[in-house]
Amino acid sequence: MEISVLVSDWQGHRLLDSGDGAKLEEVGGVRLIRSEPKAWWSRSLPAAEWQRAAAEHEEGGREGRWRLKGACPKEWETRYGDLRLTLRFMDNSKQFGVFAEQSPHWEWLARQRPAPGQRPRLLNLFGYTGAASLVAAKAGWSVTHVDASKPAVAWGRRNQELSGMAEAPIRWIIEDAPTFVRREVKRGNKYEAVLLDPPAFGRGPGGEFWKVERDLAPLLRACRELLSPEARFVILTVYTIDASSILCRNLLEDMTRGLRGRVDIGELALKQESGGRLLPLSLWGRWQSGGAA
Repeated sequence: MEISVLVSDWQGHRLLDSGDGAKLEEVGGVRLIRSEPKAWWSRSLPAAEWQRAAAEHEEGGREGRWRLKGACPKEWETRYGDLRLTLRFMDNSKQFGVFAEQSPHWEWLARQRPAPGQRPRLLNLFGYTGAASLVAAKAGWSVTHVDASKPAVAWGRRNQELSGMAEAPIRWIIEDAPTFVRREVKRGNKYEAVLLDPPAFGRGPGGEFWKVERDLAPLLRACRELLSPEARFVILTVYTIDASSILCRNLLEDMTRGLRGRVDIGELALKQESGGRLLPLSLWGRWQSGGAA
């Protein structure tokens, strides 16, 4: 069984160092520090390099808070190819609007161009601020983007406008993912591709509680009912620290039983500039029919 490590080479993000439970990054020209539970090792760069960070997320309370230095902007931009992505520090999250380690999936998505005259449908569940949705729409897909967070969906719409893609075929839906999928099954709607990037836990707009180890397998089974006869791929990423890529394989094989195709699995990682160490951040699995490449 082959396990592939996909490493981001996106120039808009740099992992400068990691260790002692934290990571030092630079994105869109802003250097920042965040906690990283997977960085068990020692740091490579001297303390002076870490002290140059313009922003640091401090743990504590419910979600912690950002501490900004000097003229550090609270909101700024970066680019991924032709896309313009808004970044923002928020007091209720250590995230700032983009997951750089996901960029290998964006690159793969960009290559999945439909045949001329076709506009297949792609469902992006837990879509966050929309980077994958924008990449897919730009490649020629008709995208349905679902996230339970109203601010995240508004953020994604803003990224769409900034990127000059206001007319791109993207439906932005604020809803709990399992609830939306159940309704789509009842409506008889079908998709040729599904992306899932679920959190370990979370709450929907109606107070629905999500717990990945309890809810992911039933959601995947429901998503199977949404796959059209021309289904091309399903991409799953899992951030739970006690999961494994083999788990991703088993889930996708269960979901796609009876469909022709193959399942690939692995990890997503960032390459640290100081010493070349890899920082593992996510597990992934991808089912693809014989037509995808």
